[in-house]
Amino acid sequence: MSSSPGSLVKRLQTWLEVHWVLPDYSGWVMTGLAVFFFAAATNTMAGWLYAISGVMFALLGMGLVQPGRSLRSLQVLRRPTEPVSVGDTVVMEVDVCNQSRRPQLLLQVTDCRPEALEGDCQTVIERLPAFGSHRWSQPLVAKRRGLYRWQGVELRTAAPLGLFWRRRQETARATVVVYPTVLPLSHCPLIDELGQEDSRLTPSLVQSQLATEGVTRTLRPYRWGDSTRMIHWRTSARYGELRIRELEMFTGGQEVILALDTHASWAEAAFESAVVAAASLYFYAQRRGLTANLWTAETGMIRGDRLVLEALAAVMPNATAKSPPLPTTPVIWLTAEPDGISALPAGSRWLLWSTEGTPTPPSALHAGRLILPKEPLQTQLQAVVN
Repeated sequence: MSSSPGSLVKRLQTWLEVHWVLPDYSGWVMTGLAVFFFAAATNTMAGWLYAISGVMFALLGMGLVQPGRSLRSLQVLRRPTEPVSVGDTVVMEVDVCNQSRRPQLLLQVTDCRPEALEGDCQTVIERLPAFGSHRWSQPLVAKRRGLYRWQGVELRTAAPLGLFWRRRQETARATVVVYPTVLPLSHCPLIDELGQEDSRLTPSLVQSQLATEGVTRTLRPYRWGDSTRMIHWRTSARYGELRIRELEMFTGGQEVILALDTHASWAEAAFESAVVAAASLYFYAQRRGLTANLWTAETGMIRGDRLVLEALAAVMPNATAKSPPLPTTPVIWLTAEPDGISALPAGSRWLLWSTEGTPTPPSALHAGRLILPKEPLQTQLQAVVN
């Protein structure tokens, strides 16, 4: 398909700015006047016309050379940024340094950042002192999770006369990591009831009730139905009311594996919802004292807050790379296709992002839940599994 004349002109202008200079409107006007006065001087042999055309050609020569010299004396340094979550603001700081003995004027700076980071991508520096620097702080709003990298900053100027534009790209590599949203789950039956089918969860409540030392978490007022064996008599006598001991629950080191199916045919909104669910379930399992892991086709089994968040920030659907085998232990399978649910290891659970016509339930062998696109994700994750 052939390019339009407008795009060809724009590409030519960009090429001229980068490799030579691009005349401004005033540059074209002065060039035409200089040629006109020189032609008139040649015809009339008038010295004053030669003088006018000579001054104009001298100014044009200065306008041709000086923008490139100004840009060569500049250096761009970028400060590193901390990872943020979706909806947060990341402050990108760029230092433009003048390494020459003369001040630089009227400099246009453009950061070639991705569109997913919203904010001002351009600024103007009116005066950059000799051997000085200017720090440009640009607050960017992270609208979407991801791992964003870009290479440079564009410097553009027509100083000192504004006749010709020159552009130069300085290498200033940037990396911004935008983590997915982590929902504040107060409870999650999908994880709370995990392992009850095969009694993998250690029944430590009975052990805790029989214990008397070292397992008390907190004391609370007595409620109707509480066991009298849990009354802390010494504290009750001090406060004049019955106080009940709340004991720790021991999970016996149970492991939770969250497996995100990146090979499925995902809709964009559904996959983003699945990533949010994976992050939320991971941190909820950790708050419950469980050992949480994440499995994807690209990373295999990984563990650790920062490592998991970075993997979820960078993960993409419809992966084509050869993936490591799925763990043989029970997993929580996050998918958009019901076909592979029946083949999951015994004791596994699933979350299926439904579309029109999705059967319910897709498997009677494993408990799980359909995630409906029109209902709040947090409410569905806190609901009872099917």
